[in-house]
Amino acid sequence: MNAPSLALSPSRAALANALRALAMDAVEQANSGHPGMPMGMADIAEVLWRHHLRHNPANPRWADRDRFVVSNGHGSMLLYALLHLTGYDLPMEQIRRFRQLHSVTPGHPEYGLTPGVETTTGPLGQGLANAVGMALAERLLAAEFNRPGFDIVDHRTYVLLGDGCLMEGISHEAASLAGTLGLRKLVCLYDDNGISIDGHVSGWFSDDTPRRFRAYGWNVIEAVDGHDADAIDAALKRAQAAGHPTLICCKTVIGKGAPNKAGSHDVHGAPLGQKEVAAARASLGWASPPFEVPDEIRAAWDARSRGAAMEANWSERFQAYSRAHPQLALEFVRRMAGELPPGWAERSAALVRDAAARNDKVATRKASRNALEALASSLPELIGGSADLTGSNLTAWSRSTTVTADTAGNYIHYGVREFGMAAIMNGLALHGGLLPYGGTFLVFSDYARNALRMAALMRLRSIFVLTHDSIGLGEDGPTHQPIEHAAALRLIPRMDVWRPCDALETQVAWIAAIERRDGPSCLLLSRQNLPAQPRDAAVCSQVQRGGYILAEAPSSTPQAVIIATGSEVELAMQAQRQLALEGLGVRVVSMPCASAFDRQDAAYREAVLPNGIPRIAVEAGVSDYWRKYVGLDGAVLGLDRFGESAPAPQLFEYFGLTASNLSALVRSTLHRTAEPAAPPTGERSHPALTLG
Repeated sequence: MNAPSLALSPSRAALANALRALAMDAVEQANSGHPGMPMGMADIAEVLWRHHLRHNPANPRWADRDRFVVSNGHGSMLLYALLHLTGYDLPMEQIRRFRQLHSVTPGHPEYGLTPGVETTTGPLGQGLANAVGMALAERLLAAEFNRPGFDIVDHRTYVLLGDGCLMEGISHEAASLAGTLGLRKLVCLYDDNGISIDGHVSGWFSDDTPRRFRAYGWNVIEAVDGHDADAIDAALKRAQAAGHPTLICCKTVIGKGAPNKAGSHDVHGAPLGQKEVAAARASLGWASPPFEVPDEIRAAWDARSRGAAMEANWSERFQAYSRAHPQLALEFVRRMAGELPPGWAERSAALVRDAAARNDKVATRKASRNALEALASSLPELIGGSADLTGSNLTAWSRSTTVTADTAGNYIHYGVREFGMAAIMNGLALHGGLLPYGGTFLVFSDYARNALRMAALMRLRSIFVLTHDSIGLGEDGPTHQPIEHAAALRLIPRMDVWRPCDALETQVAWIAAIERRDGPSCLLLSRQNLPAQPRDAAVCSQVQRGGYILAEAPSSTPQAVIIATGSEVELAMQAQRQLALEGLGVRVVSMPCASAFDRQDAAYREAVLPNGIPRIAVEAGVSDYWRKYVGLDGAVLGLDRFGESAPAPQLFEYFGLTASNLSALVRSTLHRTAEPAAPPTGERSHPALTLG
């Protein structure tokens, strides 16, 4: 039952206090969470959501809605309260279950779980970078689809962010690029409360933030009272009229309304406590019991009618657009739905057949560029880029055009900003209508790793092109030679990691990454040339399964199985030929994508890797990952130390990554597994041949 009415026309303060009350009640009930940010930013949220944000609670996926990102995602209860009060499908029961198992109100906002959540945030700064991608997507799609009299793509991206977001280095990468590209429809509201978990930030964050953002080319609105609705409203109107991205610096009090804890770190990341909650209720004049909101306040917050009218108006305009520009309208609908174009299956199958017919010895990074050349003309949604390594990653194709502040295009020069690039790509994917890919060296995936993880967590179709995939890059040495990186990326749940051995596998990898709808993909590509492997049509059809029999043993039943990826597949083929001369029949399994192989049914996996037959894996990287395939009785030829600076052929020889060493390892494994088992004498070592 709702509490008695506070007033016939609720004040803006009362409307903001509804957000504060729900936040402190939910955090208190969960005995976990961050009440300070929601209480401090409540006034800002009230102005933005009730007077500026274009959205429809009944349809969180409306194509032309404004995007709203809470980059300081620990303040998730502010977002949940907003979604609940404005009419999204987020009932009070879910507010009560904040931070509980299987609720749709987790500790940090999660994309795809809660209606109205545009991106998963929590790792600070990434929400800002995602928002840069969203604002860039809006600009690119507007340039592509809008026509005179028909602005069907015309929305803004709003971001809440805090001191922590601005301390993270990714904020520099993303904000710098946003300024360079002049993303004028990006509006950030900075919660300048001077507090982080450890206390007052003045001891560790003394930047002049307004001057910093002006240096990026942003429009900066300083010293806005974050608790003055009129001042916030005026600042937002100025931002909307600006020709550059805008940072609105809002001076706020963290935990505003909590009389004994407001303005201190005590309110940042812990419940207020029952006594302080009661004191805050009295201080705010909030008489309603926990989780109850007066009817007139609910009515004032309800955005369903206004949102439905906004979308209806847009839909009417889109219908007129469809009559005037039918092909563009169909393309827009397809793109926003994430569907592939008509004829895609036939075209991709033809490209695989063409790749299979070629016998070129080519680096897989060059094969990747060739695949792009063949695919991109039929996929206008592809938006590429590189972190200042275009000529090395080979991520541009013949019709790549550069995105600038003045022109739209389909290729982004991200500069030396690997982390920013990956997170901006995620924002492009989240917005819809575009399919991002971006390149850097595999070793620099470390810089971008958390954004790659977030792409997997959100199941985004982002494609990360990671070249120079092993010691095969040669003379640049151990700083640039990835050793643990392929294995580390494979450990990310939902991440497909493709390490192709030739042009055909590279073509298949690209097609699989493009077709995938439930997660990101990494393409690990060689600098050095690799030979094309012979396959018939039946074998070619199995490549997409991630692991397949590339070359069967000369005898009907293999005595051993070699599992290989990338450049080491050729070593496996050479070893097979050497061993055949000795009367040993060995099957070669190419495994370009272990996760795709793992998704196959048990019968297929057993057919490729039969039980009872010794297995030996080879890869120019750490050996431990392959233990799950070779078992305790198998062996791995790998590299469990850092590399050296030298030409690639010398490095493979020096580190023992040779066909003769692989053959020797197969022989020793067969000999060992043929011997009777010895009684246990202590800890057993894993068989391997590596240089440690």
